[in-house]
Amino acid sequence: MATIPRGVLAVIGSGGIGLASARRLAGGRQIFIGDASQKKLDYAAQSLRDDGHDVETHIVDVAQFNSVVSFAQAAVKAGSVETVVHAAGLSPGMAAPDRILAVDLLGTANVIDAFYDVVGRGSSLTCIASIARFGATPSPELSRHLATAPRHQLLENDELLKAVPDSASAYAVSKAANILRVQSAARTWAAKGSRINTVSPGIVLTAMLREELEGVSGPTIKGMIDGAPIARGGTATEIASVVAFLAGPDASFITGSDVVVDGGFIAGSQDFKFAELAGYKSGSPEQ
Repeated sequence: MATIPRGVLAVIGSGGIGLASARRLAGGRQIFIGDASQKKLDYAAQSLRDDGHDVETHIVDVAQFNSVVSFAQAAVKAGSVETVVHAAGLSPGMAAPDRILAVDLLGTANVIDAFYDVVGRGSSLTCIASIARFGATPSPELSRHLATAPRHQLLENDELLKAVPDSASAYAVSKAANILRVQSAARTWAAKGSRINTVSPGIVLTAMLREELEGVSGPTIKGMIDGAPIARGGTATEIASVVAFLAGPDASFITGSDVVVDGGFIAGSQDFKFAELAGYKSGSPEQ
């Protein structure tokens, strides 16, 4: 009996949101998961296999274009790459500014470029950004650079380096850049019959964030939760549901867009000083 070809789901980042998205979108697909941590890959793969899914794992450093290309090529060799979810990233408390720029900013550009070569008609890519993007206000010139500069020149910009004196600002600028990069890519992806979008979560209660609630950042996180109209933290499953919508046929007319999923925090914070958000030093390290 001939084997029926299956579509491929590629997920970069196997932490809370990445794993929840993989589980939400897995049905009938072969799953490829990439992450910089073998421990996280092993956990995610076993969890999905226990549910009966076919999973292949790869070590991927999104800051290295060739690493992402290798992952994308492995995925397309297995079948048609139908859905890509990019959920890997570093939070401000995890790394120095230059590393956050390399992973969160350049890493997203690397994923967009690497998977552009392997997606086809009907495919989609959803990148996980953050409401921290509201804490960054790049100038028109810097915005243009972040949106359109060639990948190898993306971090070579004096204004960018001046705008990120610390890890918190590097994170906020990186997430703003994710939105700009996706918007810029929407037309070229549409020419292939593919779509590309972002999701900007607010406070999502991943395992790592729960640990941080008990630390020095706890009061800040709790204040953000209490200040939202829906006064609770979100779950990875709730973010994954939005990712699944954007990846599915009901979102066939949506591309180059960002969906904010934050319990109404931004909408309810018109008097909020966005610099405080840019200074928020907690979050999911591998979303």
